[in-house]
This record gives sequence, C-alpha cells and structure tokens, in this order.
Amino acid sequence: MNPRLELLQAYPFERLRALQAGITPNPALPPISLGLGEPRHPAPAVVLEALRENLAGLSNYPATAGNPELRAAIAAWIQRRYGLQLDAATQVLPCNGSREALFAIAQTVVDASQPGATVVVPNPFYQIYEGAALLAGAQLAFADSDPARNFGADWGAIPDDTWARTQLVYVCSPGNPSGAVMPLLEWQRLFELSDRHGFVIAADECYSEIYLGDQAPLGGLEAAAKLGRHDYRRLISFTSLSKRSSVPGLRSGFVAGDAALIKAFTLYRTYHGSAMSPVVQAASIAAWNDEAHVLENRAAYQAKFAAVLPLLQDVLDVAAPDAGFYLWAGVPKTLCGGCDIEFAKALLGQCNVQVLPGSLLARPNHGHNPGQGRVRMALVAEVEACVQAAQRIRTFIESQP
Repeated sequence: MNPRLELLQAYPFERLRALQAGITPNPALPPISLGLGEPRHPAPAVVLEALRENLAGLSNYPATAGNPELRAAIAAWIQRRYGLQLDAATQVLPCNGSREALFAIAQTVVDASQPGATVVVPNPFYQIYEGAALLAGAQLAFADSDPARNFGADWGAIPDDTWARTQLVYVCSPGNPSGAVMPLLEWQRLFELSDRHGFVIAADECYSEIYLGDQAPLGGLEAAAKLGRHDYRRLISFTSLSKRSSVPGLRSGFVAGDAALIKAFTLYRTYHGSAMSPVVQAASIAAWNDEAHVLENRAAYQAKFAAVLPLLQDVLDVAAPDAGFYLWAGVPKTLCGGCDIEFAKALLGQCNVQVLPGSLLARPNHGHNPGQGRVRMALVAEVEACVQAAQRIRTFIESQP
C-alpha cells in the first residue's frame, strides 16, 4: 500500500459522525442539515433537456481535452463574466468537477524529489487540498484566516524560507468556509511571490457565481489581467457548475489559465482517465451558455441570507459573507464554553439541526486552530427550512442561562 495514505485524516463529516455518536436528536423536531455544502436547488431545465437529447453520446469515447464546442462555450463564458479573451484550444480544459481537478493539479506540478517540497493552503480549508499535497509527497504550510481580513488567508504570515520551498499554493476565493473574496492587492502579493519563487497558484473559484450584492467577485485570471499578467504565468483557475448551476451530480467544471500548465495538466489527465462523458459535455454547453437559471439560483440564496441573518445576528457573531452560501458564525464564549464541537452537539441533540464545527475544517498551526470557536452553516436547504433552523438555533441560545 502507498504509505502516504496513512497521512490522510478522516474527512470532517466522518469525524463529526464519530463525535456525535450516541447523541439522540430531538424526535419532536424534523431534522434540518446545515452541515454539508451540497446544493439542493432543482437542476435547471436547460441542463436536463440537453442530457435527454444527447444520450447517444454514451456510445462514444470522449477526448480528455473535451470537444471544441465545449471549450468554446467555456471561453465565451469567461469573456462574458470577466472580459478576458482566452484561447479555447490551449488555455481551457474541461474537468469532472473542480474537486478531482484540484486534487490532480498537485500530482501534476509537485516535484517531491526536491528537499522540503511544500504546498501552502489557507486554514481553514477545503480538505481536498491537504490530501492532494500529502499524496503528491509534499509537506504543508498553513496561512491562517485573519478576522481583520474578513477571515481571508493571511499570506503575510508565511515566512520567506517556506516560500522558497513552495511549489504550489491553493487559493480559495470566494472562500470556504468564510466566503471572503481576495482583493486585488492580495493577488498582487501572491503573484510577486510566485515570480520570486516559481510556485504555481491554483485558484479554486467554485463559489464565484453566488454572491449577495451587485458586484461579482474578483477572479484570479481577472486579477492577473488587471495587473498586466496576460499570459497568466503559473496561474490556473478552477470553476465548477455544481454551485453555479446547482448540478453537483453532473460533475462538470473547467480549468483555465497558463497554456503551459494546461498542456502538462492535459498530459497527466490523459493517463489519469478523467475524460468527460459526451452526454455531460452537451449538458455543460447548455449550462455555460445560459445565465437565466444562474440569476434565479443566486436570487434563491440571497433570499435565504435576507431571511436568516436577522434571526441570528444578535445571538451569534455572524455577518453576511462576500460570496458563497455559508455563514461562518462565532459561538458565544458563554455558550458551551465557546466550543464549536460542543455547540454542534447541543444543536443536534436539542434542536435536530446539523452544523459543521469550524475546528474540523482547520489544522492547529503554531498552537492555535483558526477554525476553533466557529461553526459553518450551509444555507442549501429551501428557505423555509433555513428559517426554521435559524429560529431553533436562536431559541436554543436564548434559553441558555
């Protein structure tokens, strides 16, 4: 067996199940889950129709690079969304959702033969980053979230000698779990560090199309172009239809950016066996070409935040995120000792509401777990269920002595 498998930690939800073993949820209340960040809105009609009309594609082997029509549709969406002109043939590559591509990029770019090969990740973080780095043979360095940066990663806390060993940096913007969007000045800092040390930046942007205001979040490729980096050197962006179009079961997304990185990544994926089904490609073209369903999807999330935040803001340390569908809420120190795990246990037992303790999404760094004392609430259920969950949480908090 690959000995590196022993380095992997249990996934947060597996750890949560173990922590909550023996707790009997309140049987008088129907269960509501705010734990798993799985979109639950209905799949858009244009996607379902495209699937039905293209089932004949199951008779064909797909190409790893995807068909030209899909790459063209993705490039056209990038142009509409960010105002960028990318070469669909060399700077765009379809992938089976951003998750598998985020894992695979580490296997492509990390050279474990180099002493101290390092991957830098935000902390808290999407757990795939850690597994990808460890299985690629790298060690990890953590950029802890900073409350002063709206819980965005503090890249300035990484020492110079660590940057010198760094080969890959995962950026998540809008962030999971905080929803923070990285500003242009932070992108500039990372680009300058990348130029100095030669590391690749992997920009995870799967929440880019869910936001609360009128201003769409800044993307990594967009930031590069604004700073005159039109070759997108050492930068690759990851985007998914799962959240944008509420089709997590479709497993469809893309990577885009540096043509040299895309070429190497395509070679790796040819052997990795990750070509997208022709049926899914047809449905993806329909999704990328349609914005009406995205507006409806975004409005549904905006309605949930508008309904839930007033119920929670005066009993929890919580605010509207920049983007995404999570609330990153602080547990009052007078409640469960401020412990996120004990708070989550109490909510399950007394309110039959599932939330995810923040400490399970982070790793201790310099003696401190930056997710400790906070919980992630995914507003993915229907608005009525989200409101009911918020009311139960509020009642529970107000009932405590």
